[in-house]
Order: sequence, then C-alpha cells, then structure tokens
Amino acid sequence: MPDADLLAHLRFLRSLGITHLPTSSAERPLPSEAPVDKQESSTPADKHTGTPTHQHTRTAEPPRALPVAEETDLFEQQRTAEVATLSPTERRARMEARAKELADCDRCKLCPARNHAANRLVYGAGNPEADIVFVGEGPGEEEDRQGIPFVGRAGELLTKIIGAMGLRRDDVYICNVVKHRAPGNRDPEADEIEACEPFLLEQLDLIQPRVLVTLGNCATKTLLRTKVGITRMRGTWQTYHGIPTMPTFHPAYVLRSYTRTNREAVWSDMKAVMAKVEGRSS
Repeated sequence: MPDADLLAHLRFLRSLGITHLPTSSAERPLPSEAPVDKQESSTPADKHTGTPTHQHTRTAEPPRALPVAEETDLFEQQRTAEVATLSPTERRARMEARAKELADCDRCKLCPARNHAANRLVYGAGNPEADIVFVGEGPGEEEDRQGIPFVGRAGELLTKIIGAMGLRRDDVYICNVVKHRAPGNRDPEADEIEACEPFLLEQLDLIQPRVLVTLGNCATKTLLRTKVGITRMRGTWQTYHGIPTMPTFHPAYVLRSYTRTNREAVWSDMKAVMAKVEGRSS
C-alpha cells in the first residue's frame, strides 16, 4: 500500500476509535534465527574419551506481541509527520471539515439531542497553531446555545486567566473531552468519552501544542487515565500522548469556592505553563 494510502487508512481507523494495530510476526526474526556464537555452535567433546557430549538444542520461542505503546508508535509517527507538512490554513480547514462532519455524528447517546433547536456541536475554538490548549469536560448550557466552548460564567473567568497570562483567547485553543452537552450538565460517561476521544486526539495532532492544560476532575481523569483527584493532581506535570500536561482546577470550581488559596493555586499552575512554553522549565 503506498504511503499516502496507508496514512489515509490509518486516519480512517483512528476516526472509528481504533487505536491499536496488530503487528505481524513475519517482520521480526524469531529467536532461532538470531546468529549463534561460534563457541556455542560447535559440539563439545568429552575431554577423556573424545566422544561428543549431549548438546542442548534451544527451541524457538513463540513470537510475542509488541507492547501497546510500540504497536501505536508507527501510526503516531506517520500521522505527526504528515500533519507537520500542513499550513495553518490547511489545519484550520481540516478542523472545520471535521466539525461539519460531526454535526451529523451518531457515535454516542449524546448525539440525538442535536435535533433540538438549542443543541449544537461544540467542537472547539481558537488558534490552530496555539502553543497552549485548554481542555474541559463538555459544553454547558450557554456553550450549547452558542456552539462555542467556555462562554458562560466559567468561560468568562477562563478568559480573564488567559488575559493575565498576557494572551487572548484567539492566541490559545479551547475544547472539551466531548462535543455535545450531557443532560443536566452531568459528567460525560465512559462510552461517550470513548466515542469522542479520537476527535480530540485529531485536534491535538493538527494543533501540535507545546502544552496541554486539563481543567478540572473529569478532563484530568479522562485524559490521564487516572483515578487520582484534581486536588492531588493539580500543579504537577503529566504527559498526554507526548504533550506536557498541567492539570488545574476548573474555572467553575474556582467560582463555587472563590478562595484566595484556590485562585493562587490556579495562577501558580498558569505561571508554570508559561515558563514551560517559554523554555524556562524542564
């Protein structure tokens, strides 16, 4: 299969949520095919009689599957290399095309609600070349109405935080784990997250940010595959698909518990993010 066709096929599999590819054992030599040391290959003789002694023959071990990280490595490298050749205009066009495609998405039980007049897909917004991407859990009522992430009260606070960092919303990229509002603003469920995560990964591939910021418990636990709560996780660098990731409190939580301690904690996290982007921290 030509490289271009292979890349297209891999992207198609990723859009279906298929992230692990089988590895053919034919591509890896069996242990029995490995060169044998000359001293081991000769048959030793009894030092008294000269009669050949019994030689233990090593049997070939069955081929073992590569670890998941290695299985997906080829896919990740090829996809990243292909995306790196795209211009900002092409990246934006791809994201716009995906957002339009997902308007008719039926991959999870949140999707049928899009038929209601107020329900919209909330794909994401911002700079397709952003150094920093903020990820929340899912759209709220106001985001659902406007089709834009973080435009309610929590969004206003996030905008102020971004401004305090010396940036504008147009300088960063903002999105959520899921693209449709959950009933009653409940947390997204596992099957909804699984259906939507390939599109979040695609967004991050196209943007290629230097830093990812997870906002709140749901986004942090979902992306980092952890059961540790945000109170313990925030302020500590993590990694998501190779991207340095800073977990911090969700703006909605800060509004509910508007203490100096919480505000200072978030600001400390954002200073660490800026230092990472500017190359002032490891």
